[in-house]
Amino acid sequence: MKKVGMILEGGGQRGIFTSGVLDYFMEKKLTVPYVVGVSAGSCNAMDYVSGQILRTKECMLDAQLDNELYGFRTMMKTKYYMNMDLIFEEFPNHQYPFDFRAYVRSPMRCLLVTTNCLTGKAEYIEEYRDRERLMMACRASSSLPFGSPMVKLDGVPMLDGGIADSIPIRKAIADGFDYNIVVLTRRHGYYKQEERDATVELARLFYRRYPMLVRTLAQRSHAYNRTLDLLEQLEKKGLVFVIRPTVRCVSRTERDLEKLEDFYWHGYEEAERLYPQLQQWMEKREECVSRKRLLR
Repeated sequence: MKKVGMILEGGGQRGIFTSGVLDYFMEKKLTVPYVVGVSAGSCNAMDYVSGQILRTKECMLDAQLDNELYGFRTMMKTKYYMNMDLIFEEFPNHQYPFDFRAYVRSPMRCLLVTTNCLTGKAEYIEEYRDRERLMMACRASSSLPFGSPMVKLDGVPMLDGGIADSIPIRKAIADGFDYNIVVLTRRHGYYKQEERDATVELARLFYRRYPMLVRTLAQRSHAYNRTLDLLEQLEKKGLVFVIRPTVRCVSRTERDLEKLEDFYWHGYEEAERLYPQLQQWMEKREECVSRKRLLR
């Protein structure tokens, strides 16, 4: 469908739920013309657009059998919680090759959301010519505040896209996609708690050179909850089709491989369960688009 987009929320290791959903979609050969991913959702988006079934799961789960991806020992080596060089250089170029050619040839547009540390606003990156720049954009989109270094993209310091726009439904609508499949990584009814004063003070200290970033971090929970309210309204109107976990979610930094495996299969099984409803929803959306064309 020309008017259906797909929005992929982040959430660290919770993103393995999304990889299960997308692997099922790829098996069913379900594609949409527009995909926008945030943080871990960016990694999922790239593998979905390139058509690489299981790649995200391999990078998030299987890779932990042979690699130290994050944790105390990683901090001792890299000074940061996550080994970003391993994830965004070694994996795509060697251990788990990313098919850039297939990505470029795909008819799907793919946007990766980052946060501009100078302005505190979201940036939506598209790249189809420069493999290295694409990887840098995905790395920036996935660079958690406090836990990862800023990424210079086109000379601008960037961090995790979820800081400024965790669920970019407004961006999709502004780009002309009135109907959207939204894959969330939290259960229905979840809302973020407002940022604590201590967290805001830490941000002011840690990012004292970036006052607009600190401001966005302080407002992040409020903005996220407002977006959830908007999604609720859009879902009631039939403008979005939401897929979300229905069981207890793993943590953002989950290291238990069995729990991660189970959460992956939960995503796959939810996609399988909801697929008939999704097909009906898409057919209705196609009818709505056709009616609008006739009225014109």
